[in-house]
Amino acid sequence: MASSEITLEAVPSVGEVSPEDWDACANPGRVCNGYGEGTSSLRPGDSLGLLKPAYNPFVSHAFLSAVEKSGSATIRTGWGPRHLVAKADGRVAGVVPCYLKSHSQGEYVFDRGWADAYERAGGRYYPKLQVSVPFTPATGPRLLVRDGVERERITEALASGLVALCGVSKASSVHVTFAREAEWKLLAEHGFLQRTDQQFHWHNDGFTSFDDFLATLNSRHRKSIKRERRDALAAGITIHWLTGKDITEDAWDAFFAFYMETGSRKWGRPYLTREFFSLIGETMSEDVLLVMARRNDRWIAGAINFIGSDTLFGRNWGAVEHHPFLHFEVCYYQAIDFAIKRGLTHVEAGAQGEHKIARGYLPRTTHSAHFIADPGLRRAIDDYLKRERAYVAEAGRELAELGPFRKGIDEAP
Repeated sequence: MASSEITLEAVPSVGEVSPEDWDACANPGRVCNGYGEGTSSLRPGDSLGLLKPAYNPFVSHAFLSAVEKSGSATIRTGWGPRHLVAKADGRVAGVVPCYLKSHSQGEYVFDRGWADAYERAGGRYYPKLQVSVPFTPATGPRLLVRDGVERERITEALASGLVALCGVSKASSVHVTFAREAEWKLLAEHGFLQRTDQQFHWHNDGFTSFDDFLATLNSRHRKSIKRERRDALAAGITIHWLTGKDITEDAWDAFFAFYMETGSRKWGRPYLTREFFSLIGETMSEDVLLVMARRNDRWIAGAINFIGSDTLFGRNWGAVEHHPFLHFEVCYYQAIDFAIKRGLTHVEAGAQGEHKIARGYLPRTTHSAHFIADPGLRRAIDDYLKRERAYVAEAGRELAELGPFRKGIDEAP
């Protein structure tokens, strides 16, 4: 049978692709292996190992449409959509969420040093192409291919298409961030440089309760977590899980106030608009968990999480009252509790934060791939990344040793 003709185009909005076509590529509903990296065994025609998890909320049409329609990720904010679309015989066969950017904000994989060095040498680093989910440091699929097509051929076309789009857009580079490891390796074959970093994730080892998890910790950390959870609620604070229809506009108003207050203190201008939260409330509320803290009949703090097929993704936190350990309770311990009750395998609690180790979140390598058009800049970055990867690997090994888990069977729980 003759191969299908593949065409590529870049579209200026996720709305240019129907939700049905986009989601058929982004979330075709496969059974996952427990960490969002595909099935445990390869399927025919998938020698690259690029099968996707059953469901990742961030690459869904609903989420990406919300960040664009709300004015959060637009040309005005420096995120100009340039989504790459591959068609086979006129039918959408693959897509890549991609943005033409005029800055390096909201990415969580930091390249400002590269930009400064290149511009001091007389180069022009911006615009650049960013393949990612805006403002979301969560690993997920980036080269999205639907079922029933020549998967490896479409994937290769998308990878090559990103390099071509870089030239057409007069961009300095393409950055594929928080990619799956299989995509990271594939992109290296297309001239992308490999970068690693680390986050801190929690793993559900078949626990049936939070106490089951605590029993795996050494006595010092177990006692510390119990004390933190008790002290967090000492001022008469109650914790509430809101999802689906329980998330009202009043709840969004309260959470947005938390988000703005905390975000303004941390980085000056929060990225997400109020409309974003209403939009996800309308289109994907069953994928959202708000963990909200209440005192004296009013909401005082909260964290937003997104629910994947096997992972709870912690995203933003905020508060208008500050109480000892409340942040840990709302963001980390409640997430673990929810994941156990839902049978989820992992909790990803966002970027950075070595303090998460003492609370059961261990180092996990993240992957990004970078195509640099200028040969001189490419050589310099390539040399830097070799040293950085070695450092990240060693740091991960050392940090894992600091974990709170019991080291020997002779230590009583």
